[in-house]
Amino acid sequence: MTYFKLLMAATCLTMLSYSCTEKTIEEKALEIHDEIVSIDTHSDTPLNFLEEGFDIGKWNNFDSTYTRVDFPRMKAGRLDGIFMAVFVGQGPRTEDGNQQAKERALEIFDALHDQIDQYPEQAQIAYRADDIYKIKKEGKSTVFIGLENGYPVGNDLENIKEFYDLGARYITLSHTRNNDISDSSTDKNGSEFNGLSKFGEDVVQEMNRLGMIIDVSHISDSAYYDVLKLSKAPIIASHSSVRAICDNPRNFDDDMLHALKENGGVIQICILSDYIKEPEPYPARDSAFQALREKYNYFRDLSEEEYKQASKEWRALQIEYPKDLATIADAVDHIDYVVKTIGIDYVGIGTDFDGGGGLADCRDASEMKNITIELIKRGYTKEDIRKIWGENFLRVFRQVESLREI
Repeated sequence: MTYFKLLMAATCLTMLSYSCTEKTIEEKALEIHDEIVSIDTHSDTPLNFLEEGFDIGKWNNFDSTYTRVDFPRMKAGRLDGIFMAVFVGQGPRTEDGNQQAKERALEIFDALHDQIDQYPEQAQIAYRADDIYKIKKEGKSTVFIGLENGYPVGNDLENIKEFYDLGARYITLSHTRNNDISDSSTDKNGSEFNGLSKFGEDVVQEMNRLGMIIDVSHISDSAYYDVLKLSKAPIIASHSSVRAICDNPRNFDDDMLHALKENGGVIQICILSDYIKEPEPYPARDSAFQALREKYNYFRDLSEEEYKQASKEWRALQIEYPKDLATIADAVDHIDYVVKTIGIDYVGIGTDFDGGGGLADCRDASEMKNITIELIKRGYTKEDIRKIWGENFLRVFRQVESLREI
């Protein structure tokens, strides 16, 4: 055999070996998913329920719909459960503004329940931590509900109980701007309360009483520490990452991570690219999106028709100016960092799908198992992966439930 033929034979054997190794890793990932429950603790998918033509019970191709979650894609990606957020953007903090925010939230709650109820053979809403095990055994997807932004609470604690009774099991206290509960980490006007407001302190205590999870994603660092001082229960960051890797105010610094461990809470790594890897400059894209924000009054006080049109134009710009997205490897770097800093028991995954989340190699729910493949490649055991994909979060959920006072 000539040298050339020997070289080709060796190359083919190497490629065959590599292919088998990759297949084995994928098979191992699927076997692990058969034995664990996997939970994504944050998506904004309910906003799609208000869009004409969206059907969560059918496969919605990402390239044509630009949506990221439906039940068939969850099955394909081996994602067992997902928190669907009732999201209301921050608007005027007036009596009328608060009422409109509550009405908007109730509209989304209704749409969410209506969508899920259409597919009893595919999915079920869960109200307690352990419901997911029974629902998975029945071959169905689990939907948990969260409320992103405490704005619809207004100034009335009784609204928290109303949202709880509708299925909400966490509240993200604020969003991109300060509200009557808390300072936001990204409000351009800076701090208003230097943390939580007095009403925000009452909100924390009421959520503890109800057995409702407190979500600290989006709130300011000072507000975060205020929550830790007040809460009798562990807390979550439903979709945040780490500041040491990506210096974004939405992310956690090391002191915040250590405080989280002391609290017994969990940080769910967000796979929104800008929270994973600092973006490269893209002036044309930035200008186009800024012009759209100004055109639609920064998406405040829009009619339903205006909101739909704004969403359509936003998606068109995303296609015209595609981002260089971070990868699963970049996201798992954040998981590695949390594990090395405070341990395996305090980290999970919250994608922010349909709210900006998505990676180059994890565009939608159908590709979630790729995260597991990367974890296996890095040496994480089945027990490690079980914790990351759900058990860490469920531990917190159970503890919150156990402290419920009513």
